[in-house]
Amino acid sequence: MRTPAFLIKGSLAALLIFTISTGCMGVEKSPETEIHSVYSGVEFEMPKVQEPSFADYAVSIVEFGAVGDAVTPNGEAFTRAIEQVSEKGGGRVIVPRGIWLTGPIQMKSNINLHLEDGAVIRFSSNFDEYPLIKTSFEGLDTYRCISPIHAHNLENIAITGNGVIDGNGDAWRPVKKSKMTPSQWKKLVQSGGVLSDDGKIWYPSEKSKAGDGRDNFNVPDFDNRDAFEEVKDFLRPVMVSIKECKRILLDGPTFQNSPAWNIHPLMSEDVTIRNLTIRNPWYSQNGDGLDLESCKNVVIYNNTFDVGDDAICFKSGKNEDGRRRGIPTENVIVKNNIVYHGHGGFVVGSEMSGDVRNVHVSDCTFMGTDVGLRFKSTRGRGGVVENIYISNIDMIDIPTEPIRFNLFYGGNAPVMDDGDNSAPSEEPAEAVSVTEETPSFRNIFMKNIRANGFGNAAFFMGLPEMNLQNVHLENAVLRGAQGISIIDADGIKMRNVKVTADEGPAFLIYNGKNIDVDELEFKVYGNTAFAVFGELTDNINIQQNSLPVVEKVVNIGSEVEADEVKIK
Repeated sequence: MRTPAFLIKGSLAALLIFTISTGCMGVEKSPETEIHSVYSGVEFEMPKVQEPSFADYAVSIVEFGAVGDAVTPNGEAFTRAIEQVSEKGGGRVIVPRGIWLTGPIQMKSNINLHLEDGAVIRFSSNFDEYPLIKTSFEGLDTYRCISPIHAHNLENIAITGNGVIDGNGDAWRPVKKSKMTPSQWKKLVQSGGVLSDDGKIWYPSEKSKAGDGRDNFNVPDFDNRDAFEEVKDFLRPVMVSIKECKRILLDGPTFQNSPAWNIHPLMSEDVTIRNLTIRNPWYSQNGDGLDLESCKNVVIYNNTFDVGDDAICFKSGKNEDGRRRGIPTENVIVKNNIVYHGHGGFVVGSEMSGDVRNVHVSDCTFMGTDVGLRFKSTRGRGGVVENIYISNIDMIDIPTEPIRFNLFYGGNAPVMDDGDNSAPSEEPAEAVSVTEETPSFRNIFMKNIRANGFGNAAFFMGLPEMNLQNVHLENAVLRGAQGISIIDADGIKMRNVKVTADEGPAFLIYNGKNIDVDELEFKVYGNTAFAVFGELTDNINIQQNSLPVVEKVVNIGSEVEADEVKIK
């Protein structure tokens, strides 16, 4: 007898469910095993990050009069609950199911703010509840509105649970008309606020509009606090500010809709960030996910990001303010994170004036980020980025470059001519004197990278006076409209790299020195496989394993000696 089709389908469905269930059970890890795997394979001496611990004491905000109806203000209830737990020596402040409207929450040492299932903390849109304070934003010392969650000079703090923390960022952010549909724009304008003179930008208030267009972009260059007060609504806060703290744990919640950056640990030590969902609208200006700045001993794992700007970003201060602070971001592990949208998946810079070093990034997936691995700086920053180890990264639908080094961020670069990208510009950037303001990126190692992009397959650009130095790429499969561009770089080494360039060339080298490429495989559908230019170009060695699909294999500029370029 033939078995009925619906029984076969049902059996297959049951088998599939069973397989998935048992498979998940098979890979489930204990907390001890998971922590051990986080530290395995790290290439530098990494101290184990200390996690906070709390007394067995807990109160609910309901005990202090909180009402979770999304309307009743609960700022006083949060304050009283945190103060009582602090006075008792620490413990948990519990936020139960409900939507809890509140102004800023100021943390204290030894507090675990715990959100139960179904709990939503929604921050007020009343700007008067957010006074200006001295802080740092975009690497500069400045005044800013106090953050919805504010922690300063504390120890032993945590935010845990499965609830949602919503920064009500739409109330704060200017919005460009071009980033909305006509119906969305009409609804936004009708909600209140003011428009720019040309009608193309919406601001929540006149104070917000007055702050736009000032010097230093998002950080006005004012001499006194009164001037900041005049544009206070423009000074959007980061949602979670953790400054000069020790032993911090963020584990479980969703952090979303931040006024500016989402989570900003600054000058802190022993930071654990895991199991978070971090979200912002794609159009949110400065809607970064995580900005780790001048922090030491950090682990970041098992998180998902879908944000409006850079997703996982490392910083250490900007220009003179950052160099004066002189606190690097160092000893950091980033593992098993997914980024669905963002300007960059993993990013260093551009504010890196206090140095970034000893960073391990592995087992991450980027899906549709503008850039995948993004390193950026510019003249004036200073600082050194070094000892960065990246492995096992998968990227798909990257609009620009899966790998991008740009030390001319926001400045003038030796831009290549339009067309097939086979020649330098007529007026390439000139070297200047090396000073404390000169940024340096060196000793960066990448392996097991798989990516599909629509711009360059990879872009490596240093400065004429401070080349990008000693960058290695091993076991990579890269696809883009163009191939790999190497500009003002010294000591680029590649092994077992496969490049597909829809337009070509596979390699464009301008003022590159000591470039070694071994076991190269490539396909190029333009008319040039290799384009080599620049009077400073020297010692180029490329060993290929496959024949290119091209008409003209090599284009060597007249300023390059032929014996300096060896392509086999």
